[in-house]
Amino acid sequence: MRKLTKALLGATTVLTMFTALPSVSQAEELTLCWAAWDPANALVELSKDFTAKTGTTMKFEFVPWTSYADRFLNELNSHGKLCDLIIGDSQWIGGSAENGHYVKLNEFFDKEGIKMDDFVPATVVGYSEWPKNTPNYWALPAMGDVVGWTYRKDWFEKPELQKEFEEKYGWKLDAPKTYEQLKQIAEFFQNRKVDGQTVYGASIYTERGSEGITMGVTNVLYDWGFQYDNPDKPYEMEGFVNSEDAVKGLEFYKSLYDCCTPPGSSNVYMTESADAFKSGQVAMQMNFAFTWPGLYKDEKVGGDRIGFFPNPAEKKHFAQLGGQGISVVAYSDKQEQALQYIKWFAQPDVQAKWWELGGYSCLNAVVNAPGFAASQPYAQAFLDSMAIVKDFWAEPSYAPLLQAMQKRVHNYVIAGDGTAKEALDGLVKDWTETFEDDGKI
Repeated sequence: MRKLTKALLGATTVLTMFTALPSVSQAEELTLCWAAWDPANALVELSKDFTAKTGTTMKFEFVPWTSYADRFLNELNSHGKLCDLIIGDSQWIGGSAENGHYVKLNEFFDKEGIKMDDFVPATVVGYSEWPKNTPNYWALPAMGDVVGWTYRKDWFEKPELQKEFEEKYGWKLDAPKTYEQLKQIAEFFQNRKVDGQTVYGASIYTERGSEGITMGVTNVLYDWGFQYDNPDKPYEMEGFVNSEDAVKGLEFYKSLYDCCTPPGSSNVYMTESADAFKSGQVAMQMNFAFTWPGLYKDEKVGGDRIGFFPNPAEKKHFAQLGGQGISVVAYSDKQEQALQYIKWFAQPDVQAKWWELGGYSCLNAVVNAPGFAASQPYAQAFLDSMAIVKDFWAEPSYAPLLQAMQKRVHNYVIAGDGTAKEALDGLVKDWTETFEDDGKI
């Protein structure tokens, strides 16, 4: 990591303007709100440098992912003053911009020389822009994240399993390139004895209560050809959301759930999927990249035992975007000081340390630095994954749009209600009603 940081600092001159923070009247304390997860712990450690430099104490309000959206969207909607800074989910950007929850950052970025061209393009669109693909910025890309996969490399490398697999399927047992290959691997391991323990094929997202099954199934739907709307006519969803290919994709996700997941997998999201992998239950697990550093360090399944691969492909090749941007809350009485935190966070050396501590930097100078891909065993899979990201609706009505998809997809995939076509037809109906209420169609 020191070599990466040295290369970064040696090669980067365009951002050296960030190295000195101006002398401003500092708040005694700033409160940053985020989810309670490993990257948040890394940010606490990183922020000690900000306190040392400015004298401003950082206070953190972290809540579990299961209540993250409810807790902080309620805080924003009530114009609360708890949060001076917030790392809000990518899908919140539209509503937070249009409802005045976030401070628009264009003038601040221009003044301080912070250029969005210096960040990974997909993260700028996903975390910062509203409307999308316009130069209107409401956040600084903070935590790059994307759905990818881990696998039991040590199981895959067992000679007897390699021989049996290749004889059965005609290709070498290795990280899959397509979903059909992934399903073959999952079927191969399902209910198999490995090292004396019964194991299962794969852990996938199925959770109903928040966003889990949507964040899982979209990875498959995108690859089969699902689109949110007509690229030439916004909000025209008929024939795109429920296209023949999208129906096949949803059917595949259900078939993967039915054939190849562990018993009791009807309510799985990030924690449960990681736990299934750490406990040695599954050969593969779907999860956001933020889990990879912790899994790699795990004494039982990490190190040489674990491998990483980006979301497989089919007709298309995409992966569900995760991650967040950091914003200044419009109701804060400490906006000037909060902006200084963002300026500090944008510095190349801070971003390099952010990666070192377990956060996922979105700064080009970090992820494109010589040696980055080799800096961690999962770095290349992260780069490959961020190159194919696609996100859920970021509309102001994000919440009802998500709730409708959670219900329709879960009822079909997990409960077995109706057909895939009926589920997606119903989703078109739900989403059409939402956008009609919004005056969008």
